[in-house]
Amino acid sequence: MIKKYAGPLGILAFALVGGIAAAAIVPTIAGPHPDGTATTPVGQRVTPAGLQTRLGDLPLNSALSPDGKKLLVTNNGQGTQSLQLVNTANHKVDQTLKYTSPESLYMGLAWSADGTHAYASAAANSKIRTYSYSAGKLTEGPAIQLPTKNPDGLALTLFPAGLALTPDGKRLVVADQLADAVSVVDLATGTVSTTSVGHRPLSVAVSPDGRTAYVTNQGAKTVSVVNITAAAPTVTGTLEVGLHPNKSVLSRDGKTLYVANGDADSVSVVDLEAGTSSPIGLAPYKNAPIGSNPTGLALDDQGGRLFVSNSGNNDVAVISLATRTVTGVVPVGWYPTSLAFAGGSLHVTNAKGLGAGPNNGPGHPNPESTTGTAENQYSGSMIVGTLSSFAVPTGDKLQRATAQVASNNRSSTASGEVIPRRPGQASPIKHVIYIVKENRTYDQVLGSLGRGNGDPSLNLFGDESAPNFRRLSKQFTTIDNFYADAEVSANGWNWVASANSNPYAEQMWPANYSGRKAPYPSENAAPENAAQEPDNTYVWQRLAKAGVSFRNYGFFVSNTGGSFTAPDPVLDAQTDHDYHGYDLNCPDSSDTFTPLKADCGTPRVDEWTKDFTANVASGTVPSVQFVRLPNDHTQATRAGKPTPKAYVADNDFALGQLVDTVSHSKIWKDTAIFVTEDDAQNGPDHVDAHRTLALAISPYTQTGKVDSTFYSTASMVRTIGLLAGIAPLTQFDAFATPMSASFTSTPNESSYSVVRPPYDMTTVNGANAPLATEVESQNTTTEDKIDEQLYNQAIWKSVRGDKSAMPVPQHHVIGSGSVSRPGDADGDGQ
Repeated sequence: MIKKYAGPLGILAFALVGGIAAAAIVPTIAGPHPDGTATTPVGQRVTPAGLQTRLGDLPLNSALSPDGKKLLVTNNGQGTQSLQLVNTANHKVDQTLKYTSPESLYMGLAWSADGTHAYASAAANSKIRTYSYSAGKLTEGPAIQLPTKNPDGLALTLFPAGLALTPDGKRLVVADQLADAVSVVDLATGTVSTTSVGHRPLSVAVSPDGRTAYVTNQGAKTVSVVNITAAAPTVTGTLEVGLHPNKSVLSRDGKTLYVANGDADSVSVVDLEAGTSSPIGLAPYKNAPIGSNPTGLALDDQGGRLFVSNSGNNDVAVISLATRTVTGVVPVGWYPTSLAFAGGSLHVTNAKGLGAGPNNGPGHPNPESTTGTAENQYSGSMIVGTLSSFAVPTGDKLQRATAQVASNNRSSTASGEVIPRRPGQASPIKHVIYIVKENRTYDQVLGSLGRGNGDPSLNLFGDESAPNFRRLSKQFTTIDNFYADAEVSANGWNWVASANSNPYAEQMWPANYSGRKAPYPSENAAPENAAQEPDNTYVWQRLAKAGVSFRNYGFFVSNTGGSFTAPDPVLDAQTDHDYHGYDLNCPDSSDTFTPLKADCGTPRVDEWTKDFTANVASGTVPSVQFVRLPNDHTQATRAGKPTPKAYVADNDFALGQLVDTVSHSKIWKDTAIFVTEDDAQNGPDHVDAHRTLALAISPYTQTGKVDSTFYSTASMVRTIGLLAGIAPLTQFDAFATPMSASFTSTPNESSYSVVRPPYDMTTVNGANAPLATEVESQNTTTEDKIDEQLYNQAIWKSVRGDKSAMPVPQHHVIGSGSVSRPGDADGDGQ
């Protein structure tokens, strides 16, 4: 049977294979599709099996009630967090308890053995929420308060994560993620005892006899073994597992612990009596790079099969424990996070469901608006999580499901005469410059370009403030179907630099962005943020290992006494320490706004020009350059600061100057400049909230054509890798389509001349600027410490005026009903 629908850019056909929607034609744009399928920003197709239930913002964990009738789900996104009860018989949400910041939830969930009580972590609030359950409803009771000071009286944020009850129901074991500790709560007295474990503990499993807790250390590659019988818990051993373990599950007899290793793409099978561990690989094909990113685990009722949610592959792996092999995979929603198995059915929470879709409705992100951005319009909170419920297929049906996943996550081999098909092949491009800016959508800058798929009503920055970007788009190639693989900067910079964002970063950034006390999981963060080994994650590390020269201007640096240094010694060794990192007080280009602080030094593009000119003169221009131009982020309507248009114009002028300089140099003939944003969170887009700006500037792209090929951040990383001669970093850039369609084999070596934006770049916001008072209190010292929703509205109103009308919303997300059915529930094709 074939289902057809008219997509936004054409007719797409889907064949139902064993109850799973199989795309016969690749969708042309990202986001949800009307038939219940979707396309992720990286280009993967999402064809979830079974029944789909609409959940909340970023469901990260679930727990099945003892009788199997209710599934407790914790939604831990950037916006309103919630606890939900799902009826496993009819797949409907029976109850939703909402929590707005600073109130919080997190990953920890537990039921009492008799099903009359439940517990949920409230990480930002240093407490465990307690609930009584009767007549099908949860009622919140007094919370269990955790310590907020250490024994020396210093402030302490335990940030409780995973929870587990002892079988007798008397003690609750808590993984204290930010304190590198585990706590045991005596539920009768409320006494809390705490001891140190490994780095960033996440989940807890308790032995059947209630004597031992096994705590996965997500920031390491270990599991701490904790004796919980004494008055104070004591670590009695440490088990070696794979890198960055996530959730774990114990066999019924308590002899075997299974651990999902998020950045090793494996499950560790730990023999607890022998203290030994062996891995089961989850890579989708032989020699695949990292990217499956397993998160959750569940055993079937008989203990013969283990199920693993592969968040990077949007599937569930079915493992035979008799043979310890993956027998197949089943497609689910985007970014599966947890699993529960009961009564023959598997229930899978999908953190990102079917994706975002457009965010151009009322309350959409607008830099100068006087009202806040609606949660359902902000890229960081608008995505609706889903629950996929189905009977796990076997035999031929499982193999068809496996084939569907392989099709969904197919590897692209597109290439041309300029972009190599494989690393190491010849190309006329010898030099690459990779420029990353901050937080703009396609429609914000190119919506009114007059070509490409733009919406003029959403264009905020036109020829007055972004003339160079717009002119470069026309003169070279207009790339109108390019997506950021991230929702915000915190995971955006991971994608920019490593073509991946691991489970630690994905679960942490929403709490960071919403004022819920989590650390910023990107750039100069701790090693747990590295999606592979810390010395082998980032593109510059791969370049260094391959002997490819590179130079860094502002990527992953911090200001250390006026010198900009990178914690990574490999990057720091090739960093221009005089190039100013992220700091909105300092201009990107000269002769624009006056620096807002004394130590700005040389404007960014001037410092780059000085270094570049010297390298050209000495014949030492590196093969790859990383250049950060951050000022299009803006400070919205903050009084006394440049207006949004002034910031964007400063940023645009710097970009134009850089291209002008390169195009008039002797290396122009063999150079490609790639430009994009780290994410698209600060504006509306009529196609999808992830769609963003991209440029490919080279004599080989100076065609004036429109390239509507589906690209993403990973595509740009892959293209740079192919030109530099290095293999893909992860499964995502291995999968992504190289940007070869933007190139032609016939070069046009005409130079580019910079245009000075006509907007007065010295213009500052007045005290009466829209939302100036509210914006004044925001932290702009580092990226995205602000209330993005407030900023988006302020910027829109600054450009369009307080009375500007908002465009009519367009929604292509899963319907408002609680259940949809793209395929059959049990995988039998009926």
